Amino acid sequence: MFSFWKVMLPVAIGLTVVGLMFWHDAKKENLAEVWHSIHFTPWTWVCIGLAFLCMFGRDFGLSWRFRALTDHQLRWSQAFKVDFLCEFTSCVTPSAVGGSSLGMVFLNSQGIEFGRATTLMITTLFLDELFFVISCPIVVLLTPGHEIFTSGGDAFTHGIRLTFWLVYAAIFVWTFVLFSGIIWKPEWIRKVIYKIFGWKWLRKWKGSATGLADNMVATSKELRTKPFRFWLEVFGGTALSWFSRYLVVNALFLGFLPQDNHAQWVILARQLVIWVVLMVSPTPGGSGLSEWLFSEYYADLIPTAGLALILAIFWRIISYYVYLCIGAVLVPEWLKKTITRLHKPSSTPSSTSSDK
Repeated sequence: MFSFWKVMLPVAIGLTVVGLMFWHDAKKENLAEVWHSIHFTPWTWVCIGLAFLCMFGRDFGLSWRFRALTDHQLRWSQAFKVDFLCEFTSCVTPSAVGGSSLGMVFLNSQGIEFGRATTLMITTLFLDELFFVISCPIVVLLTPGHEIFTSGGDAFTHGIRLTFWLVYAAIFVWTFVLFSGIIWKPEWIRKVIYKIFGWKWLRKWKGSATGLADNMVATSKELRTKPFRFWLEVFGGTALSWFSRYLVVNALFLGFLPQDNHAQWVILARQLVIWVVLMVSPTPGGSGLSEWLFSEYYADLIPTAGLALILAIFWRIISYYVYLCIGAVLVPEWLKKTITRLHKPSSTPSSTSSDK
Protein backbone atom coordinates (compact mmCIF):
# COMPACT_ATOMS: atom_id res chain seq x y z
CA MET A 1 0.00 0.00 0.00
CA PHE A 2 2.75 2.45 1.04
CA SER A 3 6.40 2.09 0.16
CA PHE A 4 9.61 4.07 0.48
CA TRP A 5 9.67 5.13 -3.18
CA LYS A 6 6.14 6.56 -2.93
CA VAL A 7 7.36 8.86 -0.18
CA MET A 8 10.57 9.80 -1.96
CA LEU A 9 9.02 10.39 -5.42
CA PRO A 10 7.18 13.65 -4.51
CA VAL A 11 10.24 14.80 -2.54
CA ALA A 12 12.47 14.15 -5.56
CA ILE A 13 10.07 15.93 -7.94
CA GLY A 14 9.77 18.92 -5.63
CA LEU A 15 13.51 19.22 -5.04
CA THR A 16 14.25 18.86 -8.76
CA VAL A 17 11.83 21.63 -9.72
CA VAL A 18 13.11 23.87 -6.91
CA GLY A 19 16.70 23.21 -8.02
CA LEU A 20 15.87 24.10 -11.63
CA MET A 21 14.09 27.25 -10.50
CA PHE A 22 17.06 28.25 -8.35
CA TRP A 23 19.39 27.67 -11.31
CA HIS A 24 17.13 29.71 -13.61
CA ASP A 25 16.79 32.57 -11.14
CA ALA A 26 20.52 32.57 -10.38
CA LYS A 27 21.08 33.83 -13.93
CA LYS A 28 19.01 36.91 -13.23
CA GLU A 29 19.97 37.73 -9.66
CA ASN A 30 22.31 36.74 -6.85
CA LEU A 31 20.22 34.38 -4.74
CA ALA A 32 22.78 34.43 -1.95
CA GLU A 33 22.29 38.17 -1.68
CA VAL A 34 18.50 37.69 -1.73
CA TRP A 35 18.76 35.21 1.15
CA HIS A 36 21.06 37.45 3.18
CA SER A 37 18.77 40.41 2.55
CA ILE A 38 16.00 38.63 4.46
CA HIS A 39 16.10 39.67 8.09
CA PHE A 40 14.74 37.02 10.44
CA THR A 41 13.46 39.39 13.08
CA PRO A 42 11.41 38.24 16.10
CA TRP A 43 8.33 39.34 14.15
CA THR A 44 9.33 37.07 11.23
CA TRP A 45 9.59 34.07 13.56
CA VAL A 46 6.26 34.97 15.16
CA CYS A 47 4.64 34.93 11.71
CA ILE A 48 6.28 31.61 10.82
CA GLY A 49 4.86 30.25 14.07
CA LEU A 50 1.50 31.72 13.07
CA ALA A 51 1.74 29.86 9.75
CA PHE A 52 2.23 26.59 11.64
CA LEU A 53 -0.71 27.52 13.87
CA CYS A 54 -2.85 28.00 10.75
CA MET A 55 -1.96 24.48 9.62
CA PHE A 56 -2.97 23.22 13.05
CA GLY A 57 -6.29 25.01 12.45
CA ARG A 58 -6.64 22.97 9.29
CA ASP A 59 -6.03 19.72 11.17
CA PHE A 60 -8.32 20.77 14.01
CA GLY A 61 -11.12 21.54 11.53
CA LEU A 62 -10.88 18.18 9.78
CA SER A 63 -10.54 16.26 13.07
CA TRP A 64 -13.57 18.13 14.41
CA ARG A 65 -15.43 17.10 11.26
CA PHE A 66 -14.46 13.43 11.68
CA ARG A 67 -15.74 13.49 15.26
CA ALA A 68 -19.00 15.15 14.22
CA LEU A 69 -19.54 12.70 11.35
CA THR A 70 -19.05 9.71 13.68
CA ASP A 71 -21.37 11.22 16.31
CA HIS A 72 -18.27 11.76 18.48
CA GLN A 73 -17.50 8.03 18.48
CA LEU A 74 -13.89 8.89 17.61
CA ARG A 75 -11.72 10.37 20.33
CA TRP A 76 -9.73 13.50 19.44
CA SER A 77 -6.52 11.46 19.24
CA GLN A 78 -8.16 9.01 16.81
CA ALA A 79 -9.63 11.81 14.70
CA PHE A 80 -6.24 13.51 14.41
CA LYS A 81 -4.61 10.21 13.45
CA VAL A 82 -7.15 9.64 10.65
CA ASP A 83 -6.62 13.23 9.49
CA PHE A 84 -2.81 12.86 9.36
CA LEU A 85 -3.05 9.53 7.54
CA CYS A 86 -5.44 11.02 4.96
CA GLU A 87 -3.14 14.01 4.45
CA PHE A 88 -0.16 11.70 4.02
CA THR A 89 -2.10 9.81 1.34
CA SER A 90 -2.74 13.14 -0.40
CA CYS A 91 1.00 13.87 -0.28
CA VAL A 92 2.01 10.65 -2.04
CA THR A 93 -0.81 10.38 -4.61
CA PRO A 94 -1.81 12.66 -7.51
CA SER A 95 -4.01 15.53 -6.34
CA ALA A 96 -6.94 14.21 -8.36
CA VAL A 97 -6.94 11.05 -6.21
CA GLY A 98 -6.81 12.83 -2.85
CA GLY A 99 -6.52 11.57 0.70
CA SER A 100 -10.09 10.26 0.81
CA SER A 101 -9.15 7.28 -1.38
CA LEU A 102 -8.07 5.32 1.71
CA GLY A 103 -10.03 7.28 4.30
CA MET A 104 -12.50 4.46 4.89
CA VAL A 105 -9.61 2.10 5.64
CA PHE A 106 -8.16 4.55 8.16
CA LEU A 107 -11.56 5.03 9.82
CA ASN A 108 -12.09 1.28 9.93
CA SER A 109 -8.76 0.86 11.71
CA GLN A 110 -10.09 3.18 14.43
CA GLY A 111 -13.14 1.01 15.07
CA ILE A 112 -15.65 2.40 12.53
CA GLU A 113 -17.49 -0.34 10.62
CA PHE A 114 -16.20 -0.42 7.04
CA GLY A 115 -19.57 0.20 5.35
CA ARG A 116 -20.25 3.19 7.57
CA ALA A 117 -16.69 4.44 7.06
CA THR A 118 -17.27 4.43 3.30
CA THR A 119 -20.48 6.40 3.84
CA LEU A 120 -18.63 8.96 5.95
CA MET A 121 -15.85 9.46 3.39
CA ILE A 122 -18.39 10.10 0.62
CA THR A 123 -19.89 12.72 2.93
CA THR A 124 -16.49 14.39 3.46
CA LEU A 125 -15.95 14.43 -0.30
CA PHE A 126 -19.31 16.13 -0.79
CA LEU A 127 -18.55 18.71 1.92
CA ASP A 128 -15.17 19.60 0.42
CA GLU A 129 -16.63 20.02 -3.07
CA LEU A 130 -19.56 22.01 -1.70
CA PHE A 131 -17.14 24.40 0.00
CA PHE A 132 -15.46 25.18 -3.32
CA VAL A 133 -18.78 25.52 -5.15
CA ILE A 134 -19.92 28.14 -2.62
CA SER A 135 -16.67 29.96 -1.86
CA CYS A 136 -15.21 30.34 -5.38
CA PRO A 137 -17.95 32.62 -6.80
CA ILE A 138 -18.00 34.69 -3.59
CA VAL A 139 -14.25 35.25 -3.61
CA VAL A 140 -14.14 36.00 -7.34
CA LEU A 141 -17.02 38.51 -7.04
CA LEU A 142 -15.33 40.28 -4.12
CA THR A 143 -11.93 40.49 -5.86
CA PRO A 144 -11.25 42.59 -8.98
CA GLY A 145 -10.50 40.31 -11.93
CA HIS A 146 -7.18 41.98 -12.72
CA GLU A 147 -6.00 41.28 -9.15
CA ILE A 148 -7.08 37.68 -8.71
CA PHE A 149 -5.89 36.41 -12.10
CA THR A 150 -3.39 38.90 -13.52
CA SER A 151 0.19 37.97 -12.69
CA GLY A 152 3.13 37.24 -14.95
CA GLY A 153 2.81 37.02 -18.73
CA ASP A 154 -0.39 36.92 -20.75
CA ALA A 155 -0.07 33.21 -21.47
CA PHE A 156 0.20 32.43 -17.76
CA THR A 157 -2.76 34.69 -16.93
CA HIS A 158 -5.02 33.14 -19.55
CA GLY A 159 -3.86 29.65 -18.67
CA ILE A 160 -4.58 29.92 -14.96
CA ARG A 161 -7.94 31.61 -15.55
CA LEU A 162 -9.03 28.95 -18.05
CA THR A 163 -7.82 26.10 -15.85
CA PHE A 164 -9.57 27.55 -12.81
CA TRP A 165 -12.96 27.86 -14.49
CA LEU A 166 -12.73 24.46 -16.20
CA VAL A 167 -11.88 22.76 -12.91
CA TYR A 168 -14.60 24.75 -11.13
CA ALA A 169 -17.15 23.61 -13.73
CA ALA A 170 -16.10 19.99 -13.17
CA ILE A 171 -16.36 20.47 -9.38
CA PHE A 172 -19.83 22.00 -9.78
CA VAL A 173 -21.07 19.06 -11.86
CA TRP A 174 -19.50 16.50 -9.51
CA THR A 175 -21.02 18.25 -6.47
CA PHE A 176 -24.44 18.17 -8.11
CA VAL A 177 -24.03 14.43 -8.74
CA LEU A 178 -23.01 13.87 -5.10
CA PHE A 179 -25.88 16.05 -3.83
CA SER A 180 -28.37 14.15 -5.98
CA GLY A 181 -26.85 10.79 -5.05
CA ILE A 182 -26.72 11.20 -1.28
CA ILE A 183 -29.49 13.69 -0.49
CA TRP A 184 -31.94 14.50 -3.29
CA LYS A 185 -32.49 11.53 -5.67
CA PRO A 186 -30.23 8.62 -4.64
CA GLU A 187 -32.29 5.89 -6.30
CA TRP A 188 -32.50 7.89 -9.53
CA ILE A 189 -28.74 8.47 -9.60
CA ARG A 190 -28.13 4.78 -8.96
CA LYS A 191 -30.30 3.81 -11.90
CA VAL A 192 -28.53 6.30 -14.17
CA ILE A 193 -25.09 5.00 -13.12
CA TYR A 194 -26.18 1.37 -13.60
CA LYS A 195 -27.45 2.22 -17.08
CA ILE A 196 -24.43 4.27 -18.17
CA PHE A 197 -21.89 1.70 -17.01
CA GLY A 198 -23.87 -1.07 -18.62
CA TRP A 199 -22.66 0.22 -21.98
CA LYS A 200 -20.12 -2.04 -23.62
CA TRP A 201 -17.15 0.36 -23.61
CA LEU A 202 -17.69 1.26 -19.92
CA ARG A 203 -18.30 -2.20 -18.49
CA LYS A 204 -14.79 -2.66 -17.15
CA TRP A 205 -15.52 0.13 -14.64
CA LYS A 206 -19.01 -1.14 -13.84
CA GLY A 207 -18.02 -2.78 -10.55
CA SER A 208 -16.49 0.38 -9.08
CA ALA A 209 -19.28 2.61 -10.39
CA THR A 210 -22.11 0.47 -9.08
CA GLY A 211 -20.31 0.17 -5.75
CA LEU A 212 -20.17 3.96 -5.56
CA ALA A 213 -23.87 4.19 -6.44
CA ASP A 214 -24.83 1.69 -3.73
CA ASN A 215 -22.72 3.58 -1.20
CA MET A 216 -24.48 6.82 -2.16
CA VAL A 217 -27.85 5.24 -1.38
CA ALA A 218 -26.54 3.97 1.97
CA THR A 219 -25.12 7.42 2.71
CA SER A 220 -28.45 9.02 1.88
CA LYS A 221 -30.32 6.84 4.36
CA GLU A 222 -28.02 7.97 7.18
CA LEU A 223 -27.77 11.65 6.27
CA ARG A 224 -31.50 12.23 5.88
CA THR A 225 -31.95 11.59 9.59
CA LYS A 226 -29.38 14.23 10.59
CA PRO A 227 -30.55 17.53 12.15
CA PHE A 228 -29.61 20.93 10.75
CA ARG A 229 -27.16 21.42 13.63
CA PHE A 230 -25.17 18.44 12.34
CA TRP A 231 -24.75 20.08 8.93
CA LEU A 232 -23.65 23.36 10.51
CA GLU A 233 -21.02 21.54 12.54
CA VAL A 234 -19.54 19.44 9.73
CA PHE A 235 -19.56 22.30 7.22
CA GLY A 236 -18.08 24.60 9.85
CA GLY A 237 -15.20 22.16 10.31
CA THR A 238 -14.76 21.99 6.54
CA ALA A 239 -14.65 25.79 6.12
CA LEU A 240 -12.26 26.16 9.07
CA SER A 241 -9.87 23.59 7.62
CA TRP A 242 -9.71 25.14 4.14
CA PHE A 243 -9.45 28.77 5.22
CA SER A 244 -6.78 27.86 7.77
CA ARG A 245 -4.78 26.22 4.98
CA TYR A 246 -5.07 29.36 2.84
CA LEU A 247 -4.03 31.66 5.68
CA VAL A 248 -0.61 30.00 5.89
CA VAL A 249 0.53 32.14 2.96
CA ASN A 250 -0.96 35.28 4.51
CA ALA A 251 1.07 34.62 7.65
CA LEU A 252 4.27 34.19 5.62
CA PHE A 253 3.68 37.39 3.68
CA LEU A 254 3.01 39.16 6.96
CA GLY A 255 6.39 38.03 8.29
CA PHE A 256 8.54 38.64 5.21
CA LEU A 257 6.62 41.30 3.24
CA PRO A 258 4.00 43.11 5.34
CA GLN A 259 1.01 44.02 3.15
CA ASP A 260 -2.01 46.25 3.63
CA ASN A 261 -5.43 44.73 4.31
CA HIS A 262 -6.49 44.77 0.65
CA ALA A 263 -3.32 42.95 -0.45
CA GLN A 264 -3.91 40.36 2.29
CA TRP A 265 -7.34 39.67 0.77
CA VAL A 266 -5.81 39.28 -2.71
CA ILE A 267 -3.23 36.84 -1.28
CA LEU A 268 -6.05 34.81 0.29
CA ALA A 269 -8.15 34.89 -2.90
CA ARG A 270 -5.24 33.65 -4.99
CA GLN A 271 -4.74 30.75 -2.58
CA LEU A 272 -8.24 29.57 -3.41
CA VAL A 273 -7.38 29.70 -7.12
CA ILE A 274 -4.12 27.81 -6.55
CA TRP A 275 -5.79 24.96 -4.66
CA VAL A 276 -8.51 24.63 -7.30
CA VAL A 277 -5.88 24.45 -10.06
CA LEU A 278 -3.81 21.92 -8.08
CA MET A 279 -6.78 19.55 -8.04
CA VAL A 280 -5.76 18.40 -11.51
CA SER A 281 -2.06 18.10 -10.74
CA PRO A 282 -0.63 14.83 -12.11
CA THR A 283 2.23 14.81 -9.60
CA PRO A 284 1.99 13.39 -6.05
CA GLY A 285 0.67 16.10 -3.76
CA GLY A 286 1.17 18.68 -6.50
CA SER A 287 4.95 18.49 -5.96
CA GLY A 288 6.91 20.59 -8.42
CA LEU A 289 3.84 22.27 -9.87
CA SER A 290 3.00 23.90 -6.51
CA GLU A 291 6.38 25.58 -6.13
CA TRP A 292 6.39 26.86 -9.70
CA LEU A 293 2.77 28.04 -9.55
CA PHE A 294 3.33 29.91 -6.29
CA SER A 295 6.45 31.70 -7.59
CA GLU A 296 4.73 32.77 -10.82
CA TYR A 297 1.31 33.62 -9.39
CA TYR A 298 2.58 35.84 -6.59
CA ALA A 299 5.41 37.39 -8.64
CA ASP A 300 3.72 40.79 -8.87
CA LEU A 301 3.45 41.01 -5.06
CA ILE A 302 7.07 40.01 -4.35
CA PRO A 303 10.00 42.25 -5.35
CA THR A 304 12.37 39.49 -6.57
CA ALA A 305 12.00 36.03 -8.10
CA GLY A 306 14.48 34.67 -5.57
CA LEU A 307 12.37 35.84 -2.63
CA ALA A 308 9.25 34.39 -4.27
CA LEU A 309 10.96 31.02 -4.49
CA ILE A 310 12.13 31.20 -0.87
CA LEU A 311 8.57 31.97 0.26
CA ALA A 312 7.31 29.06 -1.86
CA ILE A 313 9.76 26.74 -0.12
CA PHE A 314 8.62 27.88 3.34
CA TRP A 315 4.99 27.41 2.24
CA ARG A 316 5.63 23.85 1.05
CA ILE A 317 7.62 22.90 4.14
CA ILE A 318 4.79 24.00 6.42
CA SER A 319 1.85 22.74 4.36
CA TYR A 320 3.36 19.65 2.71
CA TYR A 321 6.70 18.27 3.87
CA VAL A 322 5.66 18.32 7.53
CA TYR A 323 2.86 15.90 6.65
CA LEU A 324 5.22 13.63 4.77
CA CYS A 325 7.34 13.40 7.92
CA ILE A 326 4.34 12.82 10.20
CA GLY A 327 2.99 10.17 7.83
CA ALA A 328 6.36 8.44 7.63
CA VAL A 329 6.18 8.05 11.42
CA LEU A 330 2.50 7.06 11.67
CA VAL A 331 2.13 4.73 8.68
CA PRO A 332 4.52 1.93 9.83
CA GLU A 333 2.81 1.83 13.23
CA TRP A 334 -0.64 1.86 11.59
CA LEU A 335 0.31 -0.92 9.16
CA LYS A 336 1.74 -3.04 11.97
CA LYS A 337 -1.43 -2.70 14.07
CA THR A 338 -3.69 -3.31 11.07
CA ILE A 339 -1.80 -6.46 10.02
CA THR A 340 -1.79 -7.73 13.61
CA ARG A 341 -5.54 -7.13 13.91
CA LEU A 342 -6.26 -8.94 10.62
CA HIS A 343 -4.16 -11.95 11.59
CA LYS A 344 -5.26 -12.08 15.21
CA PRO A 345 -6.39 -15.66 15.96
CA SER A 346 -9.92 -16.06 17.19
CA SER A 347 -11.41 -18.96 19.07
CA THR A 348 -14.00 -21.04 17.23
CA PRO A 349 -16.88 -23.09 18.65
CA SER A 350 -15.24 -26.31 17.48
CA SER A 351 -12.02 -25.63 19.35
CA THR A 352 -14.00 -24.78 22.48
CA SER A 353 -15.95 -28.00 22.33
CA SER A 354 -12.83 -30.07 21.78
CA ASP A 355 -11.25 -28.53 24.84
CA LYS A 356 -14.17 -29.73 26.85
